[in-house]
Amino acid sequence: MKAGWQRKKLADVLKIQNGYAFDSKKFNPSKGMPLVRIRSLKLGIETETWFDGDYDEKYVVEAGDLLIGMDGEFGCFEWKGNPSLLNQRVCRLQEFTDALIPKFLFYGVNEYLKAIEDVTGFTTVKHLSSKQVLEIEFPVPPLPEQHRIVAILDEAFDGIATAKANAEKNLQNARALFESHLQSVFTARGDGWVEKRIGDACDLLNGFAFKSGDVVAESNTQLVRMGNLYGNQLDLERSAVFYPDNFAKDYARYLLNEGDLIMSLTGTTGKEDYGYTVRIPDCGHKLLMNQRIAKFSSIKTDVVISDYLLHYLRSRAFLDVLYPTANGTRQANLSSITIKTLPLPLCPILEQKKISSELDELIVETQRLESIYQQKLTALDDLKKSLLHQAFSGQL
Repeated sequence: MKAGWQRKKLADVLKIQNGYAFDSKKFNPSKGMPLVRIRSLKLGIETETWFDGDYDEKYVVEAGDLLIGMDGEFGCFEWKGNPSLLNQRVCRLQEFTDALIPKFLFYGVNEYLKAIEDVTGFTTVKHLSSKQVLEIEFPVPPLPEQHRIVAILDEAFDGIATAKANAEKNLQNARALFESHLQSVFTARGDGWVEKRIGDACDLLNGFAFKSGDVVAESNTQLVRMGNLYGNQLDLERSAVFYPDNFAKDYARYLLNEGDLIMSLTGTTGKEDYGYTVRIPDCGHKLLMNQRIAKFSSIKTDVVISDYLLHYLRSRAFLDVLYPTANGTRQANLSSITIKTLPLPLCPILEQKKISSELDELIVETQRLESIYQQKLTALDDLKKSLLHQAFSGQL
């Protein structure tokens, strides 16, 4: 540790106030006082929960207060919102002595909280105690040094935040530009376009309800489930489930082949977390289609080509008519029978090929831009970590 620096237990330089167990019967979405719960901390400016009842003023959180979530991910956050109430399982760091600047602690304490989290066992969720926080031995340099480091980090992090915001905006713009172009392709139709139903161009086959009792530890036959489809991406490594290899023959009707188009049929009501369409790649092993997934089969290639159909099924032009057809109160369910009745705008086959080729090229360029902006975001995060390491190891 740098000369002149000391290590002090947080118990020697501050006090912790634990939140209060407010009566959940008086929770509501908008009336009374906002309630700071663990889920509110990361955003740090607002909360979805309000408390309509009497409360002690000592539990009122003000902007600038440092709060720590005591369950799940351990982290210290600065509250930036309106006055709110400190709920249970959230604590506030307060009554700092003259030896420690709160902002200096804020910049460095999360590394220590993460170390505690990493060694904390759990059954359902990890729990942090006030005692553990107070036992943290934190580096405390002289006050002028604390002020100097905080000033450097404030300026640097403001610049990083601006750069991240610009990179994230550029990332969103790249995606929005593609989505806008994709939408225009199927709405700004020219001469020779006709509208048919999806069922006029192909059939849909629903997956099978394979029994969990037949699962094996390892085989060459994997089940494609809802969880493997997300964001129009197929992730076969996520929660991989395998069945005996003879199932590929016994259930050949549900065997997926390279190039097949499949769609997820179930999600959450009010969220667009379903209706994803992916193309099956050559993955080197056999794939079976589980229930609540549908395959677009028997595609009539003289009516629609597969590439064109894939782009359409991913477009807002299609999704805007697809989602309203879902049934269910909490769980949204699509019907393959209904999907076949939905409109399919078509142009001549040669034009479909041209459109598909242009969209493929645009996807490649969009992904290139996304990769660049994502690399910038990663580099900015790494820079932030490097600055913190330098600051609290006395190298800044």
